Amino acid sequence: METQKLTLNNILWGLIIPVIVGLIIIAFATVIRTFLVSSLPGDSPIPHILTFGFAQMILFGVPLMLGLLWNKWAGGAAGFIMGTFYYIAMAGYSTVTYLQYQMTVNFYADASLFVYIITGILMGYIGGALNNKSSSLKRMLGAGLTASITTGLIMYLVNTQLAIEQSRSMALADPLYSFFLTLFPQVILGILVPIIARISVGSELWHP
Repeated sequence: METQKLTLNNILWGLIIPVIVGLIIIAFATVIRTFLVSSLPGDSPIPHILTFGFAQMILFGVPLMLGLLWNKWAGGAAGFIMGTFYYIAMAGYSTVTYLQYQMTVNFYADASLFVYIITGILMGYIGGALNNKSSSLKRMLGAGLTASITTGLIMYLVNTQLAIEQSRSMALADPLYSFFLTLFPQVILGILVPIIARISVGSELWHP
């Protein structure tokens, strides 16, 4: 089989855009977050949304994209991988953060973090199953929003009912605020990913 020629489109999507996205992720987690935390009121949700919320969108965006464009099994498998890595990273981050305040908390046993594995799988599987390889933007949006809102509600339920005491108390301190922080990134994700997926259909970017 003849190898396809390297095109500017391949370079754009295979090198330039991934590097730009990676740098943006780093910037949001470091420079931008530091600036926002120091500039905005302490109860502002914007720093959280643009850091942890953004990371959550990347986490669930990959399996949802694969589910919409490929199938439910690819989406579910990607969700398991992405969710596992994020669970390990966030559990370690949270554990070390509490150690700085001389508090020993095992966040690896926190259901609110472990749930990222389950919701990652469900995000890709539900999106893929409902869309079933359709290229209709309307159906992609329906599948994407259903998957993202459903998993968001699951996360909120776990955060407020099943998480360890430290995480549960933070979620229950202001349930409406916690609901907003959990669902808002999910809804945005459920809209953006289907649009990106639809644009990529029929282009050199995606060959099912």
